[in-house]
Amino acid sequence: MLHLDALTAPTARVTLSLAIMLLAGFLATRVTKKLHLPDVTGYILAGVAIGPYALNLLPLEVIQGMDFITDVALAFIAFGVGRYFKWNKLKSNGPGVIVVTIFESLAAFALVTLVMVFFFRLSLPFSLLLGAISSATAPASTIMTIRQYRAKGPFVNTILEVVALDDAVCLIAFSVCTAVVSAEGGARLHPLAILKPILFSLLSIAGGVLVGLILSKTADPRTRDHRLILVVAALLAVTGLCSAAGVSPLLSCMAVGTAYINAGGRKKTFDQVGSATPPILLLFFVLSGARLQVPMLATAGVVGLVYFFVRILGKYAGAWLGCAITHAPTPTRRYLGLALIPQAGVSIGLAVLAERLLPGPSGSLVSTIILSSGVLYELVGPACAKASLFLSHTLVKEVPEETETPV
Repeated sequence: MLHLDALTAPTARVTLSLAIMLLAGFLATRVTKKLHLPDVTGYILAGVAIGPYALNLLPLEVIQGMDFITDVALAFIAFGVGRYFKWNKLKSNGPGVIVVTIFESLAAFALVTLVMVFFFRLSLPFSLLLGAISSATAPASTIMTIRQYRAKGPFVNTILEVVALDDAVCLIAFSVCTAVVSAEGGARLHPLAILKPILFSLLSIAGGVLVGLILSKTADPRTRDHRLILVVAALLAVTGLCSAAGVSPLLSCMAVGTAYINAGGRKKTFDQVGSATPPILLLFFVLSGARLQVPMLATAGVVGLVYFFVRILGKYAGAWLGCAITHAPTPTRRYLGLALIPQAGVSIGLAVLAERLLPGPSGSLVSTIILSSGVLYELVGPACAKASLFLSHTLVKEVPEETETPV
């Protein structure tokens, strides 16, 4: 017989909270799909709805005890990013795409950082981390729009290649900034204090490469289920060891994916891991929404609004400059930046990590800016991606939406 006291037991609270998060995220996507919005938007809004500032269905102690979900979700995301660093593909595509990606990513990074430091007079650690996060692009919305209109051609190929490499540049930039901020709390940047976390990061990358090489030899000969078990175990081990050493697991897990694919690992492994992670990613985004400091939206108002537009300007200007340097076609130069506006996924996870690094209100402000602007980016991103396809003459007329077929 079920007693009411049983519902207050820690195990019951956590289990029921997980069920509520999953159901809330699922139900929210029923609404966002009708509005043609990305699932990520629904997950974040669901988290806000069931969080402490709305329905308050999630106990605060449960929310605070789920930090591990962020690390696990980012481990899977970073591993998936590693697949795009296949040497043969990068070599065949030439340096052009890499140059464009670096320019559009770092232009947003530099512009956001400078505006936060010199216009708003915010601290350097805060500005560096927010700038690094601004370099990320969420490819899901753009790719969804491309598939919806069945767009093909050189312009589309450039978009897909740039957004595939974009998150990798962001992860590297964020890891470097984390090392700088971690040095003496960002107050006095002594060379040795900076070199120590950078050295640890390099060691974590080397460890990730070693794990990826081992996986390519041990996991591939196994059955489908056992291969998935070994990959997940390896990612969790790498994440746990990096966390114990005080190093971000992002680059290490990305190195696992990069080494695995370049050592002849199966592409289907990435699809298999990706198909197993939707519940984890849903929990991650819902949890991020539940953590959103709603009262701080008023404080973040002007800063968040400026961030929203400055990042767009940086992405567009950087893409234009990168395309000009690589002599890309005029339509690509003019309109590529419009397809790089969406931001979610990796940026939200990095915001959570930044919140851990920055003390008090500064950390909450970073998370609030990224979460609130992420919803706005996901709202306007698909429309901007669609506009880029038409303005570049990749598409000349509307076509029926591609119907989804069962796999």
